[in-house]
Amino acid sequence: MSCQFVPPYLLERVADAGDDPYLTDRRGHTRALDAQLRERRATAPSALPQPTDADGTKTIYSAGGGTSLPGEKARGDADPPTGDVAVDEAYDSTGVVHELFHTVFGRSGIDGAGSPVTVTVHYGQEYDNAFWDGEQLVFGDGDGDVFERFTKPPDVNFHEFTHGVTQFTANLRYSGESGALNESMSDCFAAMALQRMLDQTAEEAEWLIGEGLFAPRINAVALRSMREPGTAYDDPVLGKDPQVGTMDDFVVTTADNGGVHINSGIPNRAFVLAALRIGGYSWERTGQIWYAALTGGAVGPATDFAGFAAATVAAATTLYGAEEAEAVRDAWTEVGVTPVRGAPGGGVAPSVSGRVVVSRSGGFAGISREAAVDLDEGPLGAEVAALLARTDFVGLQAPDEVPGGDRFTYTFSYEGAEITIAESALTPELEQVASLVLGRAQEGLSDTP
Repeated sequence: MSCQFVPPYLLERVADAGDDPYLTDRRGHTRALDAQLRERRATAPSALPQPTDADGTKTIYSAGGGTSLPGEKARGDADPPTGDVAVDEAYDSTGVVHELFHTVFGRSGIDGAGSPVTVTVHYGQEYDNAFWDGEQLVFGDGDGDVFERFTKPPDVNFHEFTHGVTQFTANLRYSGESGALNESMSDCFAAMALQRMLDQTAEEAEWLIGEGLFAPRINAVALRSMREPGTAYDDPVLGKDPQVGTMDDFVVTTADNGGVHINSGIPNRAFVLAALRIGGYSWERTGQIWYAALTGGAVGPATDFAGFAAATVAAATTLYGAEEAEAVRDAWTEVGVTPVRGAPGGGVAPSVSGRVVVSRSGGFAGISREAAVDLDEGPLGAEVAALLARTDFVGLQAPDEVPGGDRFTYTFSYEGAEITIAESALTPELEQVASLVLGRAQEGLSDTP
């Protein structure tokens, strides 16, 4: 799934601001492109595909204002600076984050197999975003009115690069708490790369993500503040930064893939607190703990905050000892997360039991499918249980009318309750439940009673 740097709720706010038809049209262009990218559900590749003219560790391409990827080759490892600011900024930033992962964490490229990194700049017309699309990094030039070019702050590149690393390691699903963790991983390693580039300790760092991205007229210091989530901007065009930094303020929403950019402030702040408690450079002990948790096998696609917190405490204990483990545990406790060891394959240990039955009907062909999973049996049951534990199933209200038009509808039966929901109204958790349960039925591994 494509991971965009600027969240959709902020782009919607910017698009609706002002009455300049030109700017409204350009901002609508960004939103339309992002909507197309969010609808892509391609299976993540097992290895990064390479353009035939890829060069060295990284190759920078230009889309020339179009949307065809990767575009025309602009600079490879053997080439001197081009004079195109965006091309050269992308080249330099990619080198910084590539070197961080290689030197500090012993990782060879995004996929760990040494594949060259593909980067495209000048994407779209005044495109107000940057993203990782599952195969490469892509950057827009910004509209110049609200957003500067997206290659300008180097941590935008660092952030998107890390989405690729996450894809090839824990592969955290981009929804709900696992999606917020996915976003947080990108912010944490982006902060490490930036601080290492500037030779800043955890105490000296500002802990801002995307500083310099906004045009001077915008009242914003950055896109996000890891140290103080919710304080990065407050502007008539942007509105107030909605990020939260504690579980007391956790936002339950179906927008933004279940609030992945809003609730990521919670694990972001936990990382900052841990880095400040442990001291020194963030990419040393604290960064090693987070990287070990991300790549060590205890974290999987469905892992939530509690599961990841437990993985970091365990990694701190293994790598360093009781003092660092206590610092990490205290950091998570301060943001309201109690470390709980994950279930097999990722996710928290299930706090629910019993059986869930899922049926799907409708569609053009009118074919129905139904399957069930016992929640206390095996990794699949544990993963579905973890999703249901985050869902107020009994409190869900079905819509008065389920839309037709050859759309699928889903019926969930669990804990003596039953609810029918249109496909378009599924929460991220229920969408995953339906996919897991019905996917098992399609493989012939489960039948309903």
